[in-house]
Amino acid sequence: MVNPVHLRTLLEVIRHGSFAGAATTLGYTASAVSQQMSALEKDTGATLFQRSARSAVPTEAAVVMSRHAAKVLTDIDALLASTARAQAETSQELRLGLFPSLATYALPRLLSTQQWKALGIHLKVYVAEPAQTIQGLRTGGELDLALVYQVGQAGLAWPSSVSRQWIGDDDFRVVLPEAWGIRAGSTVSADQLADMPWILHHPGTADATVIERLFAGCNLHPRVVAYCDDFNASLEMAAAGLGAALVPDLAMLNRPPGIVALDVPEIRLARSIFALQTGDRQNVRVRLFMDQLADILRQRSIEPKHIS
Repeated sequence: MVNPVHLRTLLEVIRHGSFAGAATTLGYTASAVSQQMSALEKDTGATLFQRSARSAVPTEAAVVMSRHAAKVLTDIDALLASTARAQAETSQELRLGLFPSLATYALPRLLSTQQWKALGIHLKVYVAEPAQTIQGLRTGGELDLALVYQVGQAGLAWPSSVSRQWIGDDDFRVVLPEAWGIRAGSTVSADQLADMPWILHHPGTADATVIERLFAGCNLHPRVVAYCDDFNASLEMAAAGLGAALVPDLAMLNRPPGIVALDVPEIRLARSIFALQTGDRQNVRVRLFMDQLADILRQRSIEPKHIS
């Protein structure tokens, strides 16, 4: 019988393109991920990876299985949700803290799905930046679950009693005014952006520190024309021609006309989104809610990759 845990691990291996990447996300070692994939191969009788001394490449069987696995896991979650509803006639209140981009672009999409309606959760929502939201999880706090983001390894700390689960990544995009004449989707180097005006985070913030290090690493010293921590405002100013900006995918969902997104190989950055909760507040419904939100955040399809 196939272990659903192994199916979830397979999806993460394909998504990240490596055993190590999946291990980091899931909290395993790379060796444990490899062992799970070997067990899955044994259970299914299919060869999922062509292994060599230093790498492994997914087979077509692995790609096909990953597509079916996503549906199977969704069905399992729906079954667990139905079981949870049968065990309690009244809905469960969930006091949820989350950051503005998630509240604006992801949560409304989830609330419109049938899977959400079947969960039986009554939300009480608190929208704030991560540092403020984490305070609500402390002893006697007002929150049951906090959804926060972290850019790089800096900027956040939470009590030792809080557990963390990775939900998804929110990749940043370089956006420019369309009036500058560069085509959307073009690949440019950091050197080509060096003399352009930029809209950046306020100095001293955790995000700004990470971005400054990233830019310095590719010898990009931007000419700053605006400091702004509101991505919607940054997009509007970029569309008006003020300058280039670095904006996450979530904010790009409702981007205004007049901007183009570029591929800059040296500028690779993402916000890692985590769910934080105390141990005594974990249950099946909350886990299913986090799984459903992770599905909303999963923007790209599963494609074959080289696994190392």
